[in-house]
Order: sequence, then C-alpha cells, then structure tokens
Amino acid sequence: MAKLSSINKNKKRIKLSNSFYARRKKLKDIIMDKKIPLEERFKAQQKLSKMPRNSARTRVRNRCEITGRPHGVYRKLKISRIALRKLGLEGKIPGMVKSSW
Repeated sequence: MAKLSSINKNKKRIKLSNSFYARRKKLKDIIMDKKIPLEERFKAQQKLSKMPRNSARTRVRNRCEITGRPHGVYRKLKISRIALRKLGLEGKIPGMVKSSW
C-alpha cells in the first residue's frame, strides 16, 4: 500500500487538472496559433505560467485504484499487475485463470 499522502496528492492533482483543462487548452491554442500576433501569444504564455503547476495533466501519476501502487499499472483497468493477479486468483475476475505450462 502506498503512502496515503501521495495518494491524496495525486487525487488533488486529478481534480485540479480537470477543473483547469478548458482554460489551459484555450491558452495553449492561442500560443500555438502562428496567425495571432506575437504580443498576444506572449501574454497567453504568461497567463499559462501563472496557473498552478499541478493543474497540468502531465503532473498526474498513473496509480492503482486499489493499492495506490505507482508502477505496473494497466491503463484500461487502472489496477496494478499485483492487484490484478490477486483478484484473478480469488476468482473475482470472470474468465481469468492462473497460467501454467
């Protein structure tokens, strides 16, 4: 089990990134548009840099929903490989059986 503080910090980052998503996208579109004058693009860049760092989507860590483990997490399931194996062995995932050869 991961430290509770790191799990909560990541949840806070997810909430912040979701709330600032539209504003950040709008500013990034202005910055990337070469038809807009340089001064306006520069002002948009300054506004973007004034936003909280944790509002960026890249700051969010992919963590297991069950254990909070940061490594070996399947994106589709949002579960770590260890938690997935444990659930499979307990028979909680239909159709999943332990491999043996």
